[in-house]
Amino acid sequence: MEEKHHSSVGIHVDESGLALPPRAAVWRRARFVLILIAVLLAIGAARTIVSDLLNRRHLDALIAQNARQYVTVVHPSSASAADGKLTLPGTLRGYVEAPIYARASGYVLRWDADIGAHVKQGQLLAELDTPELNQELAQASAQREQAQAALATAKTSFDRAQQLRQRDAVSQQELDDRQGAFNQDTANLAAASANVRRLTELKAFQRVVSPIDGIVTQRNVDVGDLVNAGNGGAGRSLFTVVQADRLRLYVQVPQAYAQQIRTGQHVSVTQAELPGRAFDGTITRTSEAIDVATRSLQIEITLPNPDGTLLPGAYVQATLPMTPVGRLTIPANTLLFRAEGPAVAVVDANGQIRLRPVTVARTVGQTLEIDGGLTHDDRLVVNPSDALANGDQVDVRPNAASDAQPKPASDASGAQS
Repeated sequence: MEEKHHSSVGIHVDESGLALPPRAAVWRRARFVLILIAVLLAIGAARTIVSDLLNRRHLDALIAQNARQYVTVVHPSSASAADGKLTLPGTLRGYVEAPIYARASGYVLRWDADIGAHVKQGQLLAELDTPELNQELAQASAQREQAQAALATAKTSFDRAQQLRQRDAVSQQELDDRQGAFNQDTANLAAASANVRRLTELKAFQRVVSPIDGIVTQRNVDVGDLVNAGNGGAGRSLFTVVQADRLRLYVQVPQAYAQQIRTGQHVSVTQAELPGRAFDGTITRTSEAIDVATRSLQIEITLPNPDGTLLPGAYVQATLPMTPVGRLTIPANTLLFRAEGPAVAVVDANGQIRLRPVTVARTVGQTLEIDGGLTHDDRLVVNPSDALANGDQVDVRPNAASDAQPKPASDASGAQS
């Protein structure tokens, strides 16, 4: 009875007799759960889509920002005579540099001058012991005495033959023979005497003296060292004496500036270790020829150095006066090399790049003299990229133009040498 009643009212009873919920309620609950899950999935998908869109916009903004090119610009400046200077490197040399070699072979007996010593001309630097030379001189002296004795005998025989010839006691042939022997012995004595003088003068070279007034900059020997005559053997000098009250400076001037070099021009010489000081030198001579290997002109600059401030061998820079040949000057780091020739990147009023060909009249270190193609108002890109092309949009760094003004030619130190 109960099962029929339950069946009529839609209540299910399981095998154990317990009542189950209606099917409609179960489906309603299932639909509610499915709808809730779908809503949650939709919310998660929407959040993901929104996040992707935001990230994409941010990425696009970063790409656009990174794609913008920032450049530093500089304006061309007028080329003036004050800027027309060329700075070239060089090495100071003593006005006279005398490497002193041994003239006689022997051993160093003693030395009297060390490096840094100020010596006078003729002052003793070292003394050599020359035992072999002493024996050669003794042998030559003995040979000269032999020649003298032979000459005395030949003279007596010749005088006697002349007297006998006057009495017709000897033949003319015998007289001529004795005269020839006398002449030969005379020549032998002259040769022996010359050999003695040679060895005597050579022995005088056992005293090594300074040929000039100067400073001993090198001492390459010590007591007991074996030295060879001349520069044979080890081929090293005993001493080096340098005259430093005047200095020489040899500079290689590139061919482009060689026509402006004149003897007597004044040159400013500076040394990095002596900041704020400039030394006045004079071009005393030039080679008057362009070296084929370096395409440069060698010049000699003389500098007075009475107080010894400048040291021989020091690296210095010489600034030569030059007349500008171009109309404008620009920094060398604004130049672009393209297939069409040298060019510069100019930023127009719209912030776009315009590549403009230029004619380089002369290179003065880190500065270029331009003959034409630019104006004072043009904005030139400093250190332009090789990828720059006409029409590229760029942004000029603010307040950068004043920091990138072209350096004057007088500051250029990296010119060709």
